[in-house]
Amino acid sequence: MNIKTLYDANINNITIAKNAFDKLYSAFGQHIESWQHEVVDRLTNSHWTGTAADHAHARIQFLGTELQSAHSELDFVSKALAKAAEQFALAQAHLIYALDDAKNAKLNVAPDGRITWDKEPTSPNYAGAGAETTAIAISNRIAAALSEADHADQEISARLNHLATNASNGTGLDAATVAKDQAAETAREQIPAAGTDPASVKQWWNGLSDSERQKFINDHPDQVGNLDGIPAVARDQANRINMKNAKQNLQLQLDHLGPEPPHKIDGGQGPITNPDWMAWDAKNIDLREKLKGIDDIESRLDGKKLAARGNTPAFLLGFDTKGNGRAIVSVNNPDTADNVVTFVPGTTSKFAAVSGDVDKADEMVKAATTEGRTKSTAAIAWVGYDAPQNKIPDAAMDHFAENAEKDLARFQVGLRSTHEGAPSHNILMGHSYGTLAVGYTMRDLKPPVDDVILVGSPGVGVDHARELNIDPSHVYVARGSEDSGMYAVARSEWFRQDPMSSDFGARHLQAGDSDHSHYWNPNGDAVKEFGRVIAGTWRP
Repeated sequence: MNIKTLYDANINNITIAKNAFDKLYSAFGQHIESWQHEVVDRLTNSHWTGTAADHAHARIQFLGTELQSAHSELDFVSKALAKAAEQFALAQAHLIYALDDAKNAKLNVAPDGRITWDKEPTSPNYAGAGAETTAIAISNRIAAALSEADHADQEISARLNHLATNASNGTGLDAATVAKDQAAETAREQIPAAGTDPASVKQWWNGLSDSERQKFINDHPDQVGNLDGIPAVARDQANRINMKNAKQNLQLQLDHLGPEPPHKIDGGQGPITNPDWMAWDAKNIDLREKLKGIDDIESRLDGKKLAARGNTPAFLLGFDTKGNGRAIVSVNNPDTADNVVTFVPGTTSKFAAVSGDVDKADEMVKAATTEGRTKSTAAIAWVGYDAPQNKIPDAAMDHFAENAEKDLARFQVGLRSTHEGAPSHNILMGHSYGTLAVGYTMRDLKPPVDDVILVGSPGVGVDHARELNIDPSHVYVARGSEDSGMYAVARSEWFRQDPMSSDFGARHLQAGDSDHSHYWNPNGDAVKEFGRVIAGTWRP
């Protein structure tokens, strides 16, 4: 697809062809009605019986099925042409707007897309000091419009070629073929269900036009934003819509919470805590914490924290405020990064506190970039499960980790499915109880990861690193000299072998005097070691 082809395209001709097929479809439908009335009904009412009659009835029924199948195939052609007109018109509009903006900015766009401009300040056609920046932006818009049109061209051509083949070889008269075509038509219009294999999701997404993708993002952001197999940029866009809607809803709930009830009431034998006050207070705290959590995420995505982190971009890959809430935030784009680490936090982690986990992700990107300057790194804070909220008794139970397995494994598969270019170096990292979630996931579901890092671990559900379904030389453990934390909870061996034990068989990272909560202190021994593993430069 080139600029002239798209600019000169007469989209109206596609609409005319579509309307012609609509007329054919309508006329064919009337033909079927006539067939049913004049042939089928009359034959049925003739009371003709016998062997010849049975053969005739069977053949006529078969012909009726073929007619209905052909009718459906005509409808598919009409829908394909309608979609083509819509997609090409949108791409053409994007191109025209870009070219108009270039003209207004005194930029000259060549047929091959190259942009030039007058750089002489005294010239009446001088494009201004910011011409280069404007030219780059417009060039990107032109390229996107051409890509959009090319994608539409390939998709529509494939659909029409398929239907033309059905018509020419007679398979379009077969009910089973029509059923498959209808299923494909329906699949294009429906978002895959939550939990669908990420590779299938990615295939569905690739089959959509840019306009269709944008429509799904705008109309169903809650589904698109949390679906593994959707590229990071699209998930981020959808989840920002989710977050904006959630913020409005939470604020509305807070505004309508009502006045604070009396703290104490008469219990008959003296004052007692008012149950209404307890419910009000819990709701008030929950709403305020979640609103603060959204403010913190917004600050990292677009505000002061973004600036403080050198404008390193962050992407919101998951968002949900139900219960303790979930949030998945990636520092840098995992679809384009050379190294991708997914960090699973432990006890007390929740949506409202994700900011601290994103800070850890930022430190790991910084450390890995220092170690491997020629490669890019994305670090993901994965608060994508319901973590235990207290050490005793919750953190001594393993059902939180068991419930995280499928989601964490599918997320890892999704990272592989959406990554662009050569496969990235993927690391799965857990801290505290998060290591148990990582361990169970590796043990039971074998997600596609290259290295595993276990920090301050109370145990991971296995006795040896090889039971994690990865070469033990790619399993790393770290525990600071001041860390008793979660390890104390597991001394009864509820979670099997201590990963720091020599019998476990993992590689040991230097963590200095870190306590349970401070492995990610800037420039600390531990975070430097994490950076080396992530960058692939660690040596024993």
